[in-house]
Amino acid sequence: MLPAILDLASLKSAYASGLSPLDLVEVVIIRRNASDDPAIFITATPDDMLRDAAKALMARAPDPNSLPLWGIPFAVKDNVDVAGLPTTAACPAFAYHPDMDATVVARLNAAGALVIGKTNLDQFATGLNGTRSPHGAPRSVFDTDYVSGGSSSGSAVAVASGLASFALGTDTAGSGRVPAAFNNLVGIKPTPGLVPNVGVVPACRSVDVVTIFAATVGDGVAIRKVMEGYDAADPFSRKAAPASLPASGLRIGVLDGAEREFFGNRHVEALYDAAIERARVLGATIVPFDYAPFRQAAELLYNGPWVAERLAAVKDFLATNAGDFDPTVRTIIEGAKAYDAVAAFEGRYKLEALRQKTREEWEKADILMLPTSPTTYTVEEMKADPIVKNGHFGRYTNFVNLLDCAAIAVPAGFDADDHLPAGVTLIGPAFTDDALAPFADAMHRTLNAGMGKDRVAVIPKASRVPQADDGSVPIVVVGAHLSGMPLNHELTSSGGYRLKTCRTAGDYRLFALSGTVPPKPGLVREPSFSGKGVEVEVWAVSPEAFGRFVQKIPAPLGIGKVSLDDGTAVSGFLCEAHAVVDALDITDFGGWRNYVRAGPKQHLPEKGAVE
Repeated sequence: MLPAILDLASLKSAYASGLSPLDLVEVVIIRRNASDDPAIFITATPDDMLRDAAKALMARAPDPNSLPLWGIPFAVKDNVDVAGLPTTAACPAFAYHPDMDATVVARLNAAGALVIGKTNLDQFATGLNGTRSPHGAPRSVFDTDYVSGGSSSGSAVAVASGLASFALGTDTAGSGRVPAAFNNLVGIKPTPGLVPNVGVVPACRSVDVVTIFAATVGDGVAIRKVMEGYDAADPFSRKAAPASLPASGLRIGVLDGAEREFFGNRHVEALYDAAIERARVLGATIVPFDYAPFRQAAELLYNGPWVAERLAAVKDFLATNAGDFDPTVRTIIEGAKAYDAVAAFEGRYKLEALRQKTREEWEKADILMLPTSPTTYTVEEMKADPIVKNGHFGRYTNFVNLLDCAAIAVPAGFDADDHLPAGVTLIGPAFTDDALAPFADAMHRTLNAGMGKDRVAVIPKASRVPQADDGSVPIVVVGAHLSGMPLNHELTSSGGYRLKTCRTAGDYRLFALSGTVPPKPGLVREPSFSGKGVEVEVWAVSPEAFGRFVQKIPAPLGIGKVSLDDGTAVSGFLCEAHAVVDALDITDFGGWRNYVRAGPKQHLPEKGAVE
């Protein structure tokens, strides 16, 4: 039986065990027919057409998993062309029948993926909420009273409800991120120009980006790598120039003071604060920054001449079919008529001035972490105040493409009522797409909130995004070498940096060793013991520093493989069993740091004790 959420690792495993793409297609058809949200698709791929695509794939590439996305089902936002299916942009009168796939769709098909349908959206990709469509409003998979987020509404719901492994969206102001937050998904928003827009109905052509909704960061990155690449037919396409991020001491900018705006939603604010703490535990340095110039840049997208790009995309159709537009969408697009060429240049000058101010803030931080959306609303609340409340969703998203950034949105957990999800977005300078991914993946994995509607799903190890290999060696420390402890300088002085704070597997005990200066614990594995694990830190050091470090370790301590709670095994401090026969068992403290905090009398060295 297939899992509720069709992540790539699970499907590839099923294919390796004998499932066929034709079998998978039948499951998708059953799930699609059983869906209780009729607004997800504008045009579903007909059942027989989907079966034929699976058969053609099996004829073209008969060996399971012989292509990167062999038999992987995906959905496509209905402003992206798929040959054989109409493109409508959620406006029936605008519909046309493309002869060719969009470049990204063609690349995904070549990699073995199967299109299951065209999904609903805010008409002409104008909105962040998902209610501006004649085909109805897709709903949050957690509460049908609430919006799904938009404009890529149907795409997010298709993945979160288990109909597709991934889905394409587009993102001008946040449409590839906000729906991810509202449906417990990952949203991959590439650097503008990294993924070509050929065959995409434009919203704001100069800043539009094709995005990916996926169950995991690893899935989204793998899919993005299939899609990306220069295409001369797109005037805004760019050749990638990958940028790195620091391997140690990653500085993450977070909101501070008056710029923290959640529109009264204390639940999302609490989840944002919890995400900050998780980032700190993962080894990041948290730094407040001034969001004001980013916010002012964001305001230009809808309250400046960039709205004229939306008119440029549909001006001929608007001139003859104004009555076919959603009223709110029409109001926004017709507002562009207030801007002339002078206003366009003045807007550009303002954006560049703000860009200069943001550079000062980028000096403080390597990446930013912001709420994906500061709040959410019901469908009825959104319809009652469609422009203002939609604007709330974009407070922390609208600037990202204007300022040429990469972004990955990840889940941040559920509110205090365990009801609705929220998310945070990691944002980096242009072409940090790959560099952002390992930390985004780690943030997602520490949350333990499942994937999409399946809140207890375990993120597969196979989709893990590894850190870039800088040649360093990881080492688990458990006592005096922890951050802030007396011997931590032995790691930092040689350029070591903390990778994360975590726990061991449950069959380890921790003992306070007597006669050690400074005081040290002994970590011993006892296979018959079942506990909660011991808190440890994983550090990275150079191979040379690792060798010097190991040589200095005094008996009865040594280095061996330590099994961690995520199933990995990393070299780290262990203690010979004979040394803890009469030692104080401090396992119940949960870790050396908690034991030390409990009181100095418990760990003072004996007189005359030596290292």
